[in-house]
Amino acid sequence: MQYRSTRDFRKTVSAAQAIAQGICEDGGLFVPQSIPHLEWKDFEQMRKLSYVERAETILAQFLTDFSAKEIHSCVQAAYTDQKFPGGPAPLSVLQTSSCTMYLLELWHGPTCAFKDMALQLLPHLLTQSLKKIHTDKTAVILVATSGDTGKAALEGFKDVPGTKILVFYPQNGVSPMQKRQMLTQEGSNVAVCAIEGNFDDAQTGVKKIFTDETVCHALDSHGMMFSSANSINLGRLLPQIVYYISAYCDLMNMKKISHEGMKINISVPTGNFGNILAAYYAKEMGLPVNRLICASNANNVLTDFLRTGVYNRNRPFYTTISPSMDILISSNLERLLSSLTESDIQVKEWMDALVSCGHYQVDSQTLSNMQSIFWAGFCDDTQTSAEIRKLYQTENYLCDTHTAVAVNVYEQYVAATGDRETPAIIASTASPYKFADSVLKAITGRVSSDDDFAKIHELSAETGTQVPRPIAALQDKPVRFSDSCKPAEMFRKALELTGADV
Repeated sequence: MQYRSTRDFRKTVSAAQAIAQGICEDGGLFVPQSIPHLEWKDFEQMRKLSYVERAETILAQFLTDFSAKEIHSCVQAAYTDQKFPGGPAPLSVLQTSSCTMYLLELWHGPTCAFKDMALQLLPHLLTQSLKKIHTDKTAVILVATSGDTGKAALEGFKDVPGTKILVFYPQNGVSPMQKRQMLTQEGSNVAVCAIEGNFDDAQTGVKKIFTDETVCHALDSHGMMFSSANSINLGRLLPQIVYYISAYCDLMNMKKISHEGMKINISVPTGNFGNILAAYYAKEMGLPVNRLICASNANNVLTDFLRTGVYNRNRPFYTTISPSMDILISSNLERLLSSLTESDIQVKEWMDALVSCGHYQVDSQTLSNMQSIFWAGFCDDTQTSAEIRKLYQTENYLCDTHTAVAVNVYEQYVAATGDRETPAIIASTASPYKFADSVLKAITGRVSSDDDFAKIHELSAETGTQVPRPIAALQDKPVRFSDSCKPAEMFRKALELTGADV
């Protein structure tokens, strides 16, 4: 299995090189030359396996330059009972008035967000990859985060030998608990810096740093190289394919799949398009999917794109109660377009247009192909809060502000299409306690304290649910980081925080 740039199909690299490098030298993203295919007999076999064994089976299809022993070692180290008590990706049944949904709870890991599912595995894949490409350089993991990726990456790479990690986050664009998680991060190889801007500013800055010759030369002269823990990194994306296929196997075991090839719908709260792209790759592998539901908040650039074929980031940016989705430049969409068009030239033209003028329009065939796979919708903060309140009052289910978006938009899909019978998996991406103030206000209509931990304990008392241990433990941790910079200063800050400026 070889991987190529979305913007230049001529150059190919191994999986190890793609994971170690993170992003292509031309600014494109690594994509597989072909997608492995699963037969129905493979699903029948995997339904009998544990999550860890399913992950090994699926990842082996993509990581063909890794031995079975190496994959086994990586996966076993990532998905331990200690890190994921009760299992990595359980399903909860939610019966609403309109349909039955199966919430795929991806937030039972050490940082209470779905990013743990990949970022507990990526450090192991990366260290193996560095060995395979025969480099003794220190990998500098450069991360832009809208909230959850930052903490999950920091936790995953904490004190991992041969690595440093630097996280940039929008100063006023993450929840108080997400910020607290990052600023109190332990580890001798970690650094965190706020950006005086939004997530798109942080992500654009990180991409520019990756491809800046001066910065890369400075790192090289100090025995370092850049890599990424964002979903632009192949090693972040591939593990996310696993949980959609595993969820289908769980539905088979629950006898909710009545016949061979029975299709499901999948609704994903979507910002940078990585999580739903993983579902798309699972579909391409042979997962029986009827429709992928792309659920957005008020920053509905993806909804407009999937409905019209016009991608236009020149629009108001909203800071919402679902901050991990506050994104106007969805990087992984480039990978989807590469798959649908099979054209590096066309994709490069569209991405260049996005940079130069902020918008592009796909051709009618590409739009038709997208619409045959995806259904898109969005909801604002008022609808999101109402959904949280409704689910708690009628179903006794407490969910966060991102999962609520996915549920609300799925209900919109059912109302628009009448598709009530197809089993629906909802990607539940974070613990409600990461957004306790918004969830508490949605349920009670009030927030009685300005103290973040008081809100957490009030939410627990109000709902009778337990505060996750990783969240509760933050209260006594000292703040370690207070750096901030303007987007234009990210180059200097990256060199400073990695020690490459001396």
